[in-house]
Amino acid sequence: MNHTSHKSIGISGLAAYVPPYRVWLEDWCDWTDSQWPKIREVVGRSFRVRGPDHSVYTMAANAVIRLIDQYDIDPGRVKFLGLGTESSTDNSAGAILIKGMVDDALIARGKPPISRSCEVPEFKHACLGGVYGMKGAIRHLALDGAGGQAIVVCADIAEYARGSSGEPTQGAGAVAMLLEEDPQLAVVDLINSGSASDYRIMDFRKPMLRFCGQDRSESHQVQDFPVFNGKYSTTCYVDETLHALHDMYEKRELNPSEYLRSLRTIFLHRPYRRMPETGWAVSYLFALSRGNGEDRAELASYCYEAGIDVDAMLTEMLSKPEIAALATPETLQYEAYPLTMAALRAFRASRHYRKEILDKLALGSDTMLDLGNLYTAALPAWMAAGFEQALDEDSLSAGEEVLTLGYGSGDAAEVIPFFMADGWREATAKIRFGEAMQLAIDLDREQYEALHDGRRVTGLDYLPRNEFVIDRVGTTEERHFSDLGIEYYKFIA
Repeated sequence: MNHTSHKSIGISGLAAYVPPYRVWLEDWCDWTDSQWPKIREVVGRSFRVRGPDHSVYTMAANAVIRLIDQYDIDPGRVKFLGLGTESSTDNSAGAILIKGMVDDALIARGKPPISRSCEVPEFKHACLGGVYGMKGAIRHLALDGAGGQAIVVCADIAEYARGSSGEPTQGAGAVAMLLEEDPQLAVVDLINSGSASDYRIMDFRKPMLRFCGQDRSESHQVQDFPVFNGKYSTTCYVDETLHALHDMYEKRELNPSEYLRSLRTIFLHRPYRRMPETGWAVSYLFALSRGNGEDRAELASYCYEAGIDVDAMLTEMLSKPEIAALATPETLQYEAYPLTMAALRAFRASRHYRKEILDKLALGSDTMLDLGNLYTAALPAWMAAGFEQALDEDSLSAGEEVLTLGYGSGDAAEVIPFFMADGWREATAKIRFGEAMQLAIDLDREQYEALHDGRRVTGLDYLPRNEFVIDRVGTTEERHFSDLGIEYYKFIA
């Protein structure tokens, strides 16, 4: 790792907000006649639902004010406030809404607001918007924003139609990160990162046409259900992960199998429990195919167990399939690497799987079973949970490389090495992610369905404290004054 010619820039802090309303997936399985053992294995334990007075902007502002408080940030030094989201409900404004809320709360406390000369961009690319926001902040700090601080907040509401295959993978929340020179938590090594992107038509999209005809008479919340194709989306995730890793291997002149074995901790985008395991395991099998005789022998053993021809699988791995060509209603074959996926099933049953895959994804993974999918916030949330567990167990060390992989449908991926900073323990002690998860109100079926469908909910025993909420939504549409659909916010101390 050579940072001598570049300033070391990275993350000094993390803070999170998750709404209190919780659905246990075991309960949800009872309500929907779904199989709890399978859901537990593939998806997780529970998920959070946004409340009637929450929007993606209030959750983001809650995470940002917590970050400022927990790390005693001087708001006047913040010259970049980026929002990564795919749940925007305003097609014009973005991060400025968060700045406005946070400024009002700071002034009410007698504190200075965020700098007036602060940039306020929003980044959108499915679940990758937050990572792109982080890269934008680091480039800002390396150039015209040198000497200042940046905050990037990742906030999303993942919701799916009731009865759809995506319903158990819902979630809501926000994670804010503090970025600066000489970071306290981890150096972000953009120089040696890998990128990939390719247009994938319809694995996961949110066309505005979906909003037409929605009845919002009881609620101001627009339902943001995506158009998605589950099995095809898994193929897209795996393929883009492979390409981003390949880009990094080339840049750093790495031996893939040696490098992957050398890592102790990896954080990947996590839409649900099984997806990062699959993405990382396939990456490991591809690395074996480019390795030495011992690596090839290990790979051949999985092929033998799966009853497939190793040479045919190696040919498949080199084939560079056109993933977008699979995106047609006539195509029943959504699998770009069918032989590799067959070998993966054998690999899962082997003794190597725990050591090379599960153990490296272990930090924070238990906490993540209770979060659901947070879209842009899923990766930083896992990192926050993982760093806290590492602090408890003393299982990371200063200078150690931790690999992160962000992904966004549509499709793009970013694989970025992090190196733990000398002060990571002190910085981690201020994250308080476990604390953010503690407040929970369990929903019954009627409450969940009403909250989900945008109807009035009875019996929700929750009074907000120290958080932003939607105070009201404008309804006026006149020539001299119009505020139709505009949210007004307040901070409840």
